[in-house]
Amino acid sequence: MLMTGAQIVVECLKEQGVDTVFGYPGGTILNVYDALYQHSNEITHILTSHEQGAAHAADGYARATGKVGVCLATSGPGATNLVTGIATAYMDSVPMVAITCNVNLPSLGKDSFQEVDIAGVTMPITKHGYIVKDVNILADTLRKAFAIARSGRPGPVLVDITKDVTANQCEYERKPVEEFPVKRQDQTAALEAALGLIEAAKKPFVYVGGGAVISGAYREVREFAKKADAPVCDTLMGKGAFDGHDPYYTGMIGMHGTKASNFGVSECDLLIALGARFSDRVVGNPKKFAEHAKVLHIDIDAAEINKNIHTDVSVVGDLKEVLTALNGRLKQQDHSDWIAHVMELKEKYPLSYDDSALSCPYIIEEIDRITKGEAVITTDVGQHQMWAAQYYKYSMPRTLLTSGGLGTMGYGLGACIGAKVGRPDKICINIAGDGCFRMNMNELATASRYDIPIIQVVINNHVLGMVRQWQTLFYEKRYSQTVLNDKVDFCKVAEGLGCEAIRVTEREEVAPAIEKAIAMKKPVLLDCIIPEDDKVFPMVPAGAPISEAFDADDLARRE
Repeated sequence: MLMTGAQIVVECLKEQGVDTVFGYPGGTILNVYDALYQHSNEITHILTSHEQGAAHAADGYARATGKVGVCLATSGPGATNLVTGIATAYMDSVPMVAITCNVNLPSLGKDSFQEVDIAGVTMPITKHGYIVKDVNILADTLRKAFAIARSGRPGPVLVDITKDVTANQCEYERKPVEEFPVKRQDQTAALEAALGLIEAAKKPFVYVGGGAVISGAYREVREFAKKADAPVCDTLMGKGAFDGHDPYYTGMIGMHGTKASNFGVSECDLLIALGARFSDRVVGNPKKFAEHAKVLHIDIDAAEINKNIHTDVSVVGDLKEVLTALNGRLKQQDHSDWIAHVMELKEKYPLSYDDSALSCPYIIEEIDRITKGEAVITTDVGQHQMWAAQYYKYSMPRTLLTSGGLGTMGYGLGACIGAKVGRPDKICINIAGDGCFRMNMNELATASRYDIPIIQVVINNHVLGMVRQWQTLFYEKRYSQTVLNDKVDFCKVAEGLGCEAIRVTEREEVAPAIEKAIAMKKPVLLDCIIPEDDKVFPMVPAGAPISEAFDADDLARRE
């Protein structure tokens, strides 16, 4: 059938099973938007307030559903406004296709109005990038983009299309969705070596990363931990792959991980990394990380093996498939003495906070209690992010959506909108600090425009909390540009953008506010006022061994 390039874009989206896209129109992408207008009953378009919000919404949609997220933007500043969202998705291995349009082919390379080489700009932060200059290859290019985005280790792909291609015509024929053939290496020897390490270990510890969520391996992870009879810690990205209520769970590892996890990993004789990349925020000092342990690393990306930490045995492959093979062959292990020791660490070093005043940990515990741990939580980046990781008990994967690798302030609200669109059955709550919320709070207008019932919790301490914490601990309280004590009223902002708003200043107001916000089934903001000097503990100084984690009591003793 003869179609324009713009019509082919829409048909390819339908072909790939896309039902929702997030974007913002402009001159060079108008043909695509005109084609979308003809198919508005088949593809829902969410008009965000800013292109960055569209990228974050597509990201949140992808993380919450496991599908490929799609965002659209025009050329020039429209395209460059996607960059932060694309980089966020790249760092956290999120499947996303960003479709941009550019100036007409004869105008490329001439500094034309709103021209930018967006494929060149995003080359380091995409799995692949395309510039489509011929309508005859447009459909196959889009098909490849989706296949690349979701295959292997997922990630974002950019497709930039010149405007004349969207107007030109060619024959289009619908094709079934195809996946790239996976090149599987023979891992028989590696699996044998892995089994040997596990069976020889006396003090194993399982370290779960984001790959366990992406691969859908949460059942296999839980079975493996029980058969290996090993305690389990996780990363920020791995939350929910192992049940946060399980007795074997010791909490997060790393800079703001629990002492039980950090000390346990420092003592173990075998560290089993499942879909994790040994981030600097986890490892601290790599020379001192798990220095008494052999390391077994299972990951789909061969480039991650021995990149940050030397491994004794590695298995490259999809985690779900590898664990299925291991679980089928691993005999039940018994490490009762080691488990008892780690449980003692949990009991000796529980997470704690000052409960004399309203605090973020208390708010998060109340959210956890009221939602029964079944909400989708998105966050921005900073203290509130770490508290959300520590105090909400994630029992299922794809329920914590947060920027782990890039650490993108302003991520959470767009991601929450995307998550709610993708998972309308879930309560979706974004937890943000006041500094982060300022960056993309205009997306409240998006939530109100479409009446998307998200809950925006602002942890408002009138400072850039995490930066202030570092200034307090390491910069002799020189609070350079971290005080936000101005005249901004977030409740009035929310109401002005069409949302409901509730201010919370006392502990007894928290539960009623959360319950009311849920019952409203509208976009609601909770402005929660907490003290400016609350700190996230435990903490490991940058570059220090994780065995040197300290908390408020340790700090008081030192002082």
